[in-house]
Amino acid sequence: MSALDAGAPKRTSGVTLGLRANWRQFAVLVLINAFVGGMVGIERTVVPLIGSEEFQIASTTLVVSFIVSFGVVKAFANLVSGHLADVWGRKRVLILGWLVGLPVPFMIMWAPSWGWIVAANALLGVNQGLAWSMTVIMKVDLVGPRSRGLAVGLNEFAGYLAVGVTAFATGYLASEYGLRPVPIYLGVGYALAGVFLSVLLVRDTREHVRAEIGDHPVEAPAIGFWEVFALTSFRDRNLFAASQAGLVNNLNDGMSWGIFPLFFASFGLGVERIGLLKAVYPVTWGILQIATGPLSDRWGRKGLIVAGMWVQAAALFLTAATHEFHYWLIGSLLLGLGTAMVYPSLIAAVSDASHPSRRARSLSVYRFWRDLGYAIGALSAGVIADLAGMPCAIGSIATLTFLSGLVVALLMRGSEPAW
Repeated sequence: MSALDAGAPKRTSGVTLGLRANWRQFAVLVLINAFVGGMVGIERTVVPLIGSEEFQIASTTLVVSFIVSFGVVKAFANLVSGHLADVWGRKRVLILGWLVGLPVPFMIMWAPSWGWIVAANALLGVNQGLAWSMTVIMKVDLVGPRSRGLAVGLNEFAGYLAVGVTAFATGYLASEYGLRPVPIYLGVGYALAGVFLSVLLVRDTREHVRAEIGDHPVEAPAIGFWEVFALTSFRDRNLFAASQAGLVNNLNDGMSWGIFPLFFASFGLGVERIGLLKAVYPVTWGILQIATGPLSDRWGRKGLIVAGMWVQAAALFLTAATHEFHYWLIGSLLLGLGTAMVYPSLIAAVSDASHPSRRARSLSVYRFWRDLGYAIGALSAGVIADLAGMPCAIGSIATLTFLSGLVVALLMRGSEPAW
């Protein structure tokens, strides 16, 4: 018996794959992922400033430690999420992710020390690793193989648009009412809405996976988790190229999350304008994925991934080399454009290269490597910033991003399934 079948009810009725046939459930999952993204958005502007201004932390490395805890925990939550989804069911894992995330906004609002912020972000990592993973996996389950880019694009659109809108809203609220607690009230609403919608409206999608397996032209042999881990991490060249690009993409996102607010503030920029810059990047990223996800279905994944990584690198170089708001705004727009080209294309490329019977596990391994980038990016950028300055830290990450795009250009074959 496969992991997908273990503990699951037998198929009792026919299931139709496709967005049109499943649009109601798809729309609920889009809304839920907006709330998942909003949970991260409450932190993008204010939390680094809470560390530097309220807790008077002078070390950039220590300030970004909350991102390290978030990234490491989220990476490992991702790693187990696919297996849990196959054994327990997607809906149960989604609800668990939301229950773990409920205390997060309260801990941030009332944290008496920086250690509480770090602990809150460990819980947020579990929330994001389980809840966001399930919304991605369930949408891919619903639409079938023909519209993966569209499904991922809409999912990431909702999540990162919410990140950006919330980052702007918290920046505005912080400028009016202070860094805490008012800006974090948004997180309380997001967490409660996520729990209730997941419990009341979401239906599990494992039957859709079985339907796809039944229609799949290749019957895949059953393999264990560690074999899937090895295939996704380094044995399959398409999956390796995608995994390293995902890691570097979130490495530069983790750097921008922790370093950019401090970098902009060092030039005297106020919290409201910092919030605007921090919002433009994920809003651009989120909105454009409506286009880039479907384009990857038509044009293929590789070209968008390579070009997107290089656009990101150019954006980071521009930000590091300039000291004026309008250049930083252009850099944020370019960073959002590049990430929009990369993000849905990478998830779709991993789905392409994975048999449906082990797609959830393969996506969980990819997301492990991708979100480990948060921790590596924040920590490495913090150390470089303390030793050589923040422009050097940003420039170093930009160089690594360019090289990652080159690896994809040299190694990735295309989007056809490999195993």
